[in-house]
Amino acid sequence: MRLVVIGLGYVGLPLALEACRAGLHVTGLDTSAAATAGLRAGRSHVGDVSDADVAAMLVTGFTATTDPAVLAEADVVVICVPTPLLDGQPDLRSVRAATQAVAERLRPGVLVVLESTTYPGTTDDVVRPVLEQVSGLRAGEDFSLAFSPERIDPGNAHYSLRNTPKVVGGVTAACTAAAREFYARVVDEVVVAKGAREAEMAKLLENTYRHVNIALVNEMAVFCHDLGVDLWDAIDAAATKPFGFEAFRPGPGVGGHCIPIDPNYLSYAVRTSGREFAFVELAQSINDGMPEHVVDRVARLLEGRGQPLRGTSTLVLGVAYKADVADTRETPATAVVRALRARGAVVEFHDPHVAEFAVDGEAVPRTASALPDALAAAEVSVLLTAHAEYVPELLLEHARLLFDARGHTRRLAGKDVELL
Repeated sequence: MRLVVIGLGYVGLPLALEACRAGLHVTGLDTSAAATAGLRAGRSHVGDVSDADVAAMLVTGFTATTDPAVLAEADVVVICVPTPLLDGQPDLRSVRAATQAVAERLRPGVLVVLESTTYPGTTDDVVRPVLEQVSGLRAGEDFSLAFSPERIDPGNAHYSLRNTPKVVGGVTAACTAAAREFYARVVDEVVVAKGAREAEMAKLLENTYRHVNIALVNEMAVFCHDLGVDLWDAIDAAATKPFGFEAFRPGPGVGGHCIPIDPNYLSYAVRTSGREFAFVELAQSINDGMPEHVVDRVARLLEGRGQPLRGTSTLVLGVAYKADVADTRETPATAVVRALRARGAVVEFHDPHVAEFAVDGEAVPRTASALPDALAAAEVSVLLTAHAEYVPELLLEHARLLFDARGHTRRLAGKDVELL
């Protein structure tokens, strides 16, 4: 089986890796000459795929290219290109470009799968017409077309592509069967949805569920502080209930490739039907407001000690969007640093996984000091990402003043630390 994976990022490269392990003949197609050249040289640009993994892929015959001509020989094509937002609207330009490239080389019997997160109806209403009109072939008759949502969790040591159930839904029953047969060779469990639209909705539901529950505890964090309630303790107590409750914890905002983006795709789909998804839009507003709230709390913490935020040396701890990864996509650290700078704070950052970080095109200085020295030098430190390196005891020992937006030090909190 000859597989071409379009898009060799956080989704496509892990898929290519597992397909190589499964014995498929795999080619990666990407628009980045630097990424494809690096892969051919044995270098990975994705945190969850090591250089050793790439070397093993190359042994199986894997290659990476920018030439779409490789699509002409594919038995299976999986589209894993980015689907960001543009002015708050779904940006499907990469999906359309990839689909056009496939359509121009589509042969009878090929399976085409879209994995890029999108709104329900994209596979049927955007991808299918291009494939059929350009190729002259019919989905479900001459070729197969399906959607399978990616479920990659960067940095997760337990759940990988292989052992995470894979949802598939085709535009016809025959297409679903073809997609199921393909993914059964790559993953341990395949879950069949009713169709492509249901598979598309499943992805949005998963991340919207997280989005609104994070917004719930974030809003509670704002008023619980004013009420003198330790929300962290309340959540820990509630989490002892063995049924009917799942613990979500507050933070400085939401980041990554899913939660800040996917609910907007769902809101867009709802608006096209003439309705509003007020629940999600409220959650978006709450989560978007958390970086400013963090900076408000830092300013009040300093004011309580007779010091203004303006001119204060401020160390931001962790700019990756989640712990122990180097991924800064949609990180709330961007908005936090922007707000700190707007109020005149002098900002540096420390992150063991991120070498460079910029906000609005302006580089944020990375402290050259070791962590204990950096903590001791800063007038206030703001913990945004709970990397393993940020051992609570170390933070409390060396930080002159600490604002902990992750509750990371909550079991050891002292007089010089405040929790979100």
